Amino acid sequence: MKNDSGTAYEHCELSVNGEGFLAIGEAKNPCDVDFVHKMKWETMTFNVFEMGTEDNVQRAFDVLRDGGVVIEAIHELPWSKCCATVIDKYGVCWWIAI
Repeated sequence: MKNDSGTAYEHCELSVNGEGFLAIGEAKNPCDVDFVHKMKWETMTFNVFEMGTEDNVQRAFDVLRDGGVVIEAIHELPWSKCCATVIDKYGVCWWIAI
């Protein structure tokens, strides 16, 4: 769904290998990535779960943190034995997990 001015998407549904996940954009466009990183502010969040293995989470984490900001390093939660939250160098927040 595009915003009122038609310049950006507010909501979109994406899929990987047929598995869907939801992205929600809430930042003004264009956003100031330096400000996003300084404030650890989430402009959009992708929840990517069911990554299969801890190695897959680690590889994604290593790529996403390059030039980005780690919000939560890889850790365990009651509902996920391996997950992390990172804002990448473009200001997009990723929650990755198995």
